[in-house]
Amino acid sequence: MSINKNTKIYVAGHRGMVGSAIVRQLQAKGFNNLVMRTHAELDLTNQQAVADFFQKEKPEQVYLAAAKVGGIHANNTYPAEFIYQNLMMEANVVHQAFLAGVKKLLFLGSSCIYPKMAPQPMAEEALLTGKLEATNEPYAIAKIAGIKLCESYNRQYGQSHEIDYRSVMPTNLYGPGDNYHPENSHVIPALIRRFHEAKESNMPEVVIWGTGTPRREFLYVDDMATASVYVMELDKATYDLHTEPMQSHINVGVGSDVMIKELAETIGKAIGYRGKLFFDSSKPDGTPRKLMNSAKIKGMGWRAEVDLYDGLVIAYQDFLLQQT
Repeated sequence: MSINKNTKIYVAGHRGMVGSAIVRQLQAKGFNNLVMRTHAELDLTNQQAVADFFQKEKPEQVYLAAAKVGGIHANNTYPAEFIYQNLMMEANVVHQAFLAGVKKLLFLGSSCIYPKMAPQPMAEEALLTGKLEATNEPYAIAKIAGIKLCESYNRQYGQSHEIDYRSVMPTNLYGPGDNYHPENSHVIPALIRRFHEAKESNMPEVVIWGTGTPRREFLYVDDMATASVYVMELDKATYDLHTEPMQSHINVGVGSDVMIKELAETIGKAIGYRGKLFFDSSKPDGTPRKLMNSAKIKGMGWRAEVDLYDGLVIAYQDFLLQQT
């Protein structure tokens, strides 16, 4: 199917890790009519501001990568902000996109939508089959609502208005644009900072919480961006073949996981740290395993390309740039 490179595309959240990667991917593919707004220019929780924006700009496609995000501490401390802001952003963008005649929209979710005790690897069918992880339940509820918003608009207006709103759920992401804050970053950026500081200070060992045995899946953010554009551009017949009207979201992952111990060793190697690793088993491990079942997107013809070590080397270079 031929793609018009002049298509007017709005990327919501273009300054975030995922949004900026989507912009890079679209530009690499030759799309030259991208619309972007910073939070200062457009508050997506403000219904009237979002309505005015869509009526003025009239984009043809939307990538909804904007979200209020944070680690366990932030989710636990500000649950009201996480559920309110994410619900408002999704509701405003999806509804105003529809009113402005947007035919294609892609909503980006999170693997935390699945129940805490979901069978591994977590398939799309696990959605709404059990209780969520308590620490990020408000955020997860908002992301589930985003999926259901897209599905509901498709069911009511898909045929009459020819709209096609889709959702993708990434596994744990890392890469350029990540948050390396000492307290509220995720595991890869937190370890990159820790190993870097140990290397700079010639520390003999790095202490890592837990036993190192839990397994996690990690996807390089530019792979997530290629998957997002791939799903957006997929013909409707293929997309419909692999989804259902009320279970239309698509998992995006590499299809394999690594032990935290192996991850730490790989980060140490990528950074050039030569000391020892000490695993503090008195600290909590968290969930033993979190792996996404990405069979659907693989069946549609997409695969991740960036190897973990190569991605970590690029992520470390990004960390160094952020320190200057």
